[in-house]
Formats: sequence, C-alpha cells, structure tokens
Amino acid sequence: MSDVDLCYLPAHEALRRFKSRELSPVELMEATIRRAEAVQPAINAFTYTHYDEAMDLARKAEAKYARGARTGALEGLPVGIKDESEIEGKPSSVGSLIYKDNVAARTSTNNARIMAAGGIVHARTATPEFCCAGTTWSRLWGVTRNPWNPDFTCGGSSGGAGASLAAGTSSVATGSDIGGSIRIPASACGVVGYKPPYGRNPDDPPFNLDFFCHTGPMARTVTDAILLQNVMAGPSPTDIATLRPKLRLPTTFKPIKGWKIAYSIDLGFFDVDPDVRRNTLAALDVFRSLGATVEEVDLGWTPEILEAGITYLRHLFGGYVSRLLDEHGDKMTTYARAFAERGRSSTSAEFVGSLETVGAMYQTLGPLLDRYDVLICPTNALPAVPADFDHSTTGVEINGKAVDPMLGWVMTTPFNMMSRCPVLSIPTGHARNGVPTGMQIVGRSYCDVDVFRAGLAFETAQGPWYGKKASRPAL
Repeated sequence: MSDVDLCYLPAHEALRRFKSRELSPVELMEATIRRAEAVQPAINAFTYTHYDEAMDLARKAEAKYARGARTGALEGLPVGIKDESEIEGKPSSVGSLIYKDNVAARTSTNNARIMAAGGIVHARTATPEFCCAGTTWSRLWGVTRNPWNPDFTCGGSSGGAGASLAAGTSSVATGSDIGGSIRIPASACGVVGYKPPYGRNPDDPPFNLDFFCHTGPMARTVTDAILLQNVMAGPSPTDIATLRPKLRLPTTFKPIKGWKIAYSIDLGFFDVDPDVRRNTLAALDVFRSLGATVEEVDLGWTPEILEAGITYLRHLFGGYVSRLLDEHGDKMTTYARAFAERGRSSTSAEFVGSLETVGAMYQTLGPLLDRYDVLICPTNALPAVPADFDHSTTGVEINGKAVDPMLGWVMTTPFNMMSRCPVLSIPTGHARNGVPTGMQIVGRSYCDVDVFRAGLAFETAQGPWYGKKASRPAL
C-alpha cells in the first residue's frame, strides 16, 4: 500500500489493522507526516505541528498492540485538533496575532478525552481569527486553501480540519460549530461533519453556555465520525451544560426502507447555486432508491431568520471579542475587528428579539419532524467563496443576487438556532469548479442516531468517498 493510500485509510479500518498487526501506528504516522509536509505549502491546513512527539507516541502505541495490551478507542491515530481548544503546555493561537505567544495552562475536556483514548495530536488545524468567519485565513497564519481547488476556501471556521482530512493529513479531526463552523468546511472539502445537539459534547467556558455553540467530530467517513463522537460525548464535571447519561452511538444500523424524509432546497429564503441544487436532488434520489419516501416541504421560514441568527452571534460572540478592541484592535483582521465593533453596539433588546425568532422557528420545524424521520437541505448554498474572501469588505452573489456576505452563502446557521437538533453534513458531489457540495441531515431534537442511520445508508449506497485515487484531490 502506498503512502497516500495509507493516509486515506478510514480510521476504523486503520484500527482494525493495528489490532491484527497488518499495520503499525508508526507506519501510518510516518506516512501522514510525509504527506502533511508535502501538501502544507499548497493548502496550509496546519498551524502548530508536533511531529517528533507524535512519532514517540506512535511507537508507544505500536508496542501496546504488539504485546496485546488494552488499547483506547483511537489508539495510534493521527488526530488534527482545531487551534482553538487547549492542550496544557502547548501553544494555542485561535488564529490571532494577539495570542501568537500563548501557551495553554490547561487541557480542554475534549482534547483530554481524545488523548486518553490513544489519539495522537500530530498537528493543530487552522482557523480564522477567533473562529468568527466562514473562511479560513488570518494575519498570523495566512490563507488556508481548498485541496480540491486552491482558488477557493476550505470553509471555516474549522477550515484547517476540513482541508487536512480532504488532503489525507489527519485520520479524524475536531471542530466547533457556532454558525456552521463544522458543516461549512465539511461541505466545501467533501468530508463528514457532525453538529451534535447542544450539551451532548463538552466545551470550554463561557461558550459551553451558548446554545448556538457545539463541538463535534469531522472525518472522511460516517463510521469514523461516529468513532470520534463516541469519544467526545458525555457529561463533564467542568461543563454544567453537558447531558447525562452519555450517549454511545452504534456503528451498524437497520435499513431506512419505509422512512419518510422531508426536504427543502432553499429553506424558504436562501438563493441556491445550480450545482448545489442539482447534487442535492440527485442525493435525494439515492434515498428514494433505498426505499424512503421523499417529499418537499415548506417551513414557512423567511429572511428575517438569518438576520436574527447573525444578531444573536454579534451580541454574544461579537461582544466577547469586543473586549479586546481597545488594547489590541490594531492586531486584528478586518473581519474580526468589524465583528467586535458590531458586538459592542448590539443591544439587549435585539438579543431578546433573536430568541423570539428561535422560538417561532421551532413552531414549524418541531411539528414537521414529528411527521418525518429527518429533514434534508443543502449545507452550503454556494460551493465556496474565494480562499482569501473577506466578508467584512466584499460582497457575495448567488444567481446574480447579492446575499449576506457573512453567512448568506451557507445554510447552516438556522440549525445552530435549532440547537437541540442533531445535524450531519455529508458530501453530495462536486460543482463544476471542482469544489465539493454537501447536504445537511437534520434530526428530531436529541435523536442523534437517526441522522447517522440516514447518513450511513447514503454513504453505503454511494461507496467510499476517498477509496480510489480518482476520488481524491489532485495534490
């Protein structure tokens, strides 16, 4: 097996081969590091790397497998960790010049769980500054590009994670999602991304208390996303919002024959690119071929929904960033500074209004999901914007119509608003420019199993997304 084939080996298959001693964690880590060093100049997916330490840990994992010792759920796998959370004694920048010399004094719960399960943190994945953009570039780290077409963005804010997975430089990766930050790059890079229901996975204060905010797994297969989700999930003594008991997802499911699936191409108000529309409709035909009934629905949602979602984000998230303006505003990117300034001017009345909109949205979505097993819609309304796109200074058009440049080209934010609903983003194909497209599978509140059951059925019907050279980026 070539180095590149090793790098694209599904995580669950790599674990099986570790246990049967067909493959060593050292072989996989060596191949992954060589691949990362080869493609980093082209895509810039990583910030900090820890290759020497990763090789030491891979040797220890190899020894555990060799002597038949007990191994963790991720033992020996290279795991890309978003450069947002913390690992004690290691740098963490959140993509900002302000934190370029920051060294963490603690380890975030998710990272502690991943490392305790044997996952090896070989690299930190790039983010936009403070994770407040749907693209990934910063003054500190430069531009992260889409492995499928470097002229376009890999998405954001977990863009480095998506780019790394698509390029074969991590087996699985972590993300966080406050306006689509897992699902946007999952779609743009052609990988799997999961936004769990609020409280399913722990987060760091204060954003563990923000119900728009979710940490979750990213992977190249649905099974691998389940593998990492099962490690991340569960109550934490440091996060009051986490749910009891821990939910452990299965990796095999019954067929979806007889299911009722609702779909909306535009959620009532988004402008949608023709390639995205075409690929979504083709994906729906796959569900029909699996014996599901697929019906178009009208949620009655209007453009005011996106405005309310952005208002909420500016009030809490923008307000959080605004505290750095007076002392560090000159170090910020244009988009982070604009976000902070808008946060500073946000009012409590506007914030309460956004909550009223959230409540009204569920009055239609909740009853609809009582009648259907899942709802499907595109993930990104446009496959991607340019790699260096700045939503604070530049506009976006879809089908010749101007849309909100911050979040109007993606269809993810409404489901941060519907935060207790699980959402899985999986690939649907490619646009004419080579950039992947994706769809969101939305489940009833806290019904995680349903979205994975649908996603795995689709993936099985379509076949592996990265199984052959022809189905990988030409890097």
